[in-house]
Amino acid sequence: MTSAVAGLPGGRAPAAVLFDMDGLLVDTERLWTRAQEDLAAHLGGVFTPQIKAALMGRGPDTALHLMLSLLGVDGSRFAEAADFVMGRIVELFAAPGAIVARPGAVDLLGALAAQGVPLALVSSSARVLMDHVLGAVGAARFQVSVAGDEVVRGKPDPEPYLRASRLLAVPPARCVVLEDSASGATAGLAAGCVTVLVPSTPQPPDVPADAVVPSLAHVTPAWLAALVDRRAPREG
Repeated sequence: MTSAVAGLPGGRAPAAVLFDMDGLLVDTERLWTRAQEDLAAHLGGVFTPQIKAALMGRGPDTALHLMLSLLGVDGSRFAEAADFVMGRIVELFAAPGAIVARPGAVDLLGALAAQGVPLALVSSSARVLMDHVLGAVGAARFQVSVAGDEVVRGKPDPEPYLRASRLLAVPPARCVVLEDSASGATAGLAAGCVTVLVPSTPQPPDVPADAVVPSLAHVTPAWLAALVDRRAPREG
């Protein structure tokens, strides 16, 4: 995993950039944490930082099954838990001003748009939540969006990113994935995309990625293009 931002030459813009949503583009992980805390209390348990870390980047169903297991709650309560947490998170996402862009996100979107780079929003969250985010940040910024309930296999499976690259008609190897979690970064790499980790919470030191940066404010179109170009020779 490469941690340095410096040391790469300037280049053209990447062929496409695929953005994760929660914790990467927008600061909504706090909303998910609130909903998960409320669910744990509803089920008679306590939502710990360790449980949160284990759920990061996973699809809704996978995350919920894991959460029930970690809380010691019988799996027969899955439907009850799913209804509770979905109702709560929709309520939180819909609150005025709840959806806030992460540092550097708006500037990077503008810089990529100025160079005509196709963009996709790719999330483990359901379409109803993604539409709230698109409404807040501007749906017109993205040529493609792929929600968690629109794929068969969610992250860390590569399906969401493969679908986005296919819809954009751009080879995965020329796409850059921006992710904030180990699960999402795994999905990006498995899809064959150049993958940059921008952690929103502490991550294990061995998370696979082509590069890791502390904030989207450190990312430019030229730097992303240079990452793609640097990987290309060893793939050709």
